[in-house]
Amino acid sequence: MDFLIWAGAAVSLLGMIGILYCAAQVAKAKKAGLDDAGLRAALRGIVAMNLGALFVSVIGLMLVVLGVTFK
Repeated sequence: MDFLIWAGAAVSLLGMIGILYCAAQVAKAKKAGLDDAGLRAALRGIVAMNLGALFVSVIGLMLVVLGVTFK
C-alpha cells in the first residue's frame, strides 16, 4: 500500500499547487485595479478552478488515508 500513499501524496500536492495558483491569480486580479464588475468576472473563473483544485487535493488525502489504513 506504499504506492497508494505516495500516489495520494502526489495527487494532493497537485491540488495544493492548484490552490496556490488560484491565490496568485486572485492577487493579480486585485492588483490590476479592475472595477467591481470586472473583478467579479475575473474571480468567477478562478473560484471554479479553486474548487476543482480543492477536490483534487481532497481525493489525494483520501488515497493517503486508505493507504495508511490498509497498510
